Amino acid sequence: MAVSARLLDGEALASQIKKHLSERVAELKARGVTPGLGTILVGDDPASKRYVEMKHADCAEVGIVSFHEQLSAKCSQDELRRTVERFNSDPAVHSYLIQLPLPPGLDEEAALLAVEPAKDVDGLHPVNLGKLVMDAPGPLPCTPAGIVELLSYYGVPLAGRHVVVVGRGLTIGRPLSLLLSSKTRGINAAVTVVHTGVPDIGYFTRQADVVVAAAGRAGLITADMVKEGAAVVGAGISWDGRRILSDVDEGVAEVASWITPRLGGVGPMTRAMLLTNAVNAAEAAGR
Repeated sequence: MAVSARLLDGEALASQIKKHLSERVAELKARGVTPGLGTILVGDDPASKRYVEMKHADCAEVGIVSFHEQLSAKCSQDELRRTVERFNSDPAVHSYLIQLPLPPGLDEEAALLAVEPAKDVDGLHPVNLGKLVMDAPGPLPCTPAGIVELLSYYGVPLAGRHVVVVGRGLTIGRPLSLLLSSKTRGINAAVTVVHTGVPDIGYFTRQADVVVAAAGRAGLITADMVKEGAAVVGAGISWDGRRILSDVDEGVAEVASWITPRLGGVGPMTRAMLLTNAVNAAEAAGR
């Protein structure tokens, strides 16, 4: 890809964040607190299993202790609930997640609601999303937080600028729109949220200083939909066999001033923010 835009290199920034987290973890251990992050995996979905393995590898890299519970795809709702309650009550597990999606027959909403909000490492519990709405302190959803960190680190102006978020999903689009418009956190952007049900997405994206594509539709954002000099973040992905495809067409790099790479952009930042939430939770528990 012939790139004229500056790459928003999430891999490089995530490496710096993990180095800083390692120092914070060492300080916690010196005070007798070993950060612990747990995962609950139901069933044997290969992609979910791989995601969990990557999260535990990240933990080991910064010195966080991992806890894992593997449940059968045929487990009952009550068995899952008991596992959640055990993690809630275990002081060694400072934060944890239930890997989604759950197998058919299990109630995801009931399982997630049972998670202790202070231990919600994904930042997606309704209590924590409510804190985001209120601009109150709490664990932030990992991908939105990673996107903001990435843009800020590379000097993309946000305060008072127009950001168009394409996608309204619970994990990225909706919480990102709230985070970007936060005055308390000093981000203070003007945010427009559109989705694939909008007939002319380009009408909105051509007006944007920053475009974040989080719809999960390959090549949705093309060069003619972006104004010259904008920053463009590909946060949504889809698959072509084993190849990951971005929501942002490669030709956008010829128009934008900043752009995420197809690989190594938002993904590493999501994982870095998960580790950040885990360390924050351990520090809060150790006070």
